[in-house]
Amino acid sequence: MSDKETYGRTSLLVGEDVSEAFSRARVIIFGVGGVGSWCAEGLVRSGVTRLTLVDPDVVCPSNVNRQLQATTATIGQVKVEALRNRLLEINPEARIEVLRKTFSEENHEEFGLGGYDYIIDAIDSLKDKIALLLRASETPAVLFSSMGAALKMDPTRVRVAEFWNVRGCPLGALLRKKMRKEGHFPRKKFLCVYDEEVLPNRGTAPAEDAYALEDSEEYGAPSRKAVVNGTVAHITAIFGMTLCGLVLNDIYKKTLKA
Repeated sequence: MSDKETYGRTSLLVGEDVSEAFSRARVIIFGVGGVGSWCAEGLVRSGVTRLTLVDPDVVCPSNVNRQLQATTATIGQVKVEALRNRLLEINPEARIEVLRKTFSEENHEEFGLGGYDYIIDAIDSLKDKIALLLRASETPAVLFSSMGAALKMDPTRVRVAEFWNVRGCPLGALLRKKMRKEGHFPRKKFLCVYDEEVLPNRGTAPAEDAYALEDSEEYGAPSRKAVVNGTVAHITAIFGMTLCGLVLNDIYKKTLKA
């Protein structure tokens, strides 16, 4: 199957020049769980062929309700590898690099952030998320970030705003609080996907999630206790596809202006 057949509907909308720009864009996604996996799918289905996936985890049963690559057949597999296999079924010619690593301040130089056009933050860990936002903001790359996607049901409440203008999101507020406390701030503005809805958990977390870290992005609100919050596929998918759309729309607008 040719690229023209695969991406014909995309090119019909955006034109050949933009389609070619999609294929040239270098994108790295940090975190390929409920949000990042859907972002990756949207990008590859739209013609992005140069993609790096970063995540240290393996697929577990509780991932199946919301993570694209998580099925009963992939439980126990490395997440980035399972997702790469899925994406190569969409476009076997895509150049998809996988890194089974955790981004941190200590190892940030290993990722070559300056070599990408777009950096997508879908990291859970608060400390590492802050490190990525700060380091990514020092590069020429365009940065987009996902705030917390747990404890939400209403798809109409998903929003996009510049980081300092995100309101009603406990994770966004906690990130800004820690940045102010530490006196370190992003060097440039960047857009975030967020949702101000925060619902209560009405059930019991799966036993396999009992190890959850207290600084997980899946916290609906800052807490000193290690908890797990409920998450559903349609919200995480909307977050991920919105991040994908931000990348594609940015390429689209820049190409038309060129």
